[in-house]
Amino acid sequence: MKTIKILLSFALATTLFTSCYVESNIVEETPRISINQLLGSYDLWYVDINSTKGYGTTPFLQKAFTLSFKNGIMFANNNLVGIGSTGNGYGIAVADYDAYDMILDVVHDVDGFETFDVFQIDYNTIELYNPNNDTSYFLDGYQRSNFDYDFVFYDNIHYFLQEYVAWEKTFTSNFGAINDFDNENFLQFVAGGTDDTFRSSQDLNGTPINGLLWDYTGIYGVGDIVGNPNLKTLSLDYDYFNNEYFELSVIDDGTIELFHPASETVYEFQGRGYIQFMKNDGVQTKSAVKRNDMRKAPKNKVNNPRENTRTT
Repeated sequence: MKTIKILLSFALATTLFTSCYVESNIVEETPRISINQLLGSYDLWYVDINSTKGYGTTPFLQKAFTLSFKNGIMFANNNLVGIGSTGNGYGIAVADYDAYDMILDVVHDVDGFETFDVFQIDYNTIELYNPNNDTSYFLDGYQRSNFDYDFVFYDNIHYFLQEYVAWEKTFTSNFGAINDFDNENFLQFVAGGTDDTFRSSQDLNGTPINGLLWDYTGIYGVGDIVGNPNLKTLSLDYDYFNNEYFELSVIDDGTIELFHPASETVYEFQGRGYIQFMKNDGVQTKSAVKRNDMRKAPKNKVNNPRENTRTT
C-alpha cells in the first residue's frame, strides 16, 4: 500500500508539474492596432522633412507642415498664414484617403493618386513609404493641445514671407537717418527655384500687384536672434549699395516690421496677394537644404515638432 501511495504521489506531482509548465508557456498576443486607429491616434502629423529617405518627391507631402486623417478625408496645413486657426488647427481638406492592411491610398485634389506602405516606428512616429519613387517620409504625431503652432510659425518665417505675392511698405518712421532703402516701396520673396531670391520695386504706393516693375533681384536670408525666438534677422543683398540688414518681427498674419539698425528707421510692410498653397505649380515645396534653419523643432524640445527642411 505504501508503495502504491508513493507511485500515485509521483504521478500526481508529475502531472501538476507538466500542467504548470504548459500553462507558463501560454502568452497572450497583444491585439495589433489597425492602420485607421494608428492614423487617428493623433490630431496632427508633423512632416519631418529632414528625416526623408530617398531621392523622389511626393508633391503634397513636400507642401505640408502637418497632415490630419479624419474619416476618409485628409487635411493639411500648407501655409503659415492662419496656422493654428485655419480649420480649427487642422488646415484645409486636400484629399480623400483609404487605409487598410497598413497601406494608405491617397487621392489628392490636385496631385492625384499616391499609395504608401505605413510602418509604425515608435509611439508617435510613422513612416510613409512611397514604392513608386522609393522614398520614405517620416511623420511625428501630436495632439492639438500640445502642438506649438507659434514655434513652427516663427521658426519658418522664410516661408511666411513667400505666402504673399508682394509686400507693400505702408509705414516709415519719422525718426532715423535718410538711407537708400527709403526708396524701396515693394518687396517680393520668390517661392520656388533656389528659395532665397527677393525682388524690390520703387513703384509708387498703391500700384496694383500685376503692374509692379521689379527694379532689382537679389539674394535674401533669414536668421535667428539668440534669446528671442520671435525676432529674426533679414538680410537683403543689394550689390549696388551693399547688403541691407534688418530686425524682422511679425505684427500679424499680414504685416511685418523691419527695423533698420544702420539708420534706426522702422518700416512696416503689408502682404498683398495671399497665396494658398494647394497647386502643384512649383511653389512652396520643401527644401532639404533650406529646412535646416527654417523649420527646426527638435524632438527633445517639449511640446515642439521636430526639425525638418522644405524646398520651394
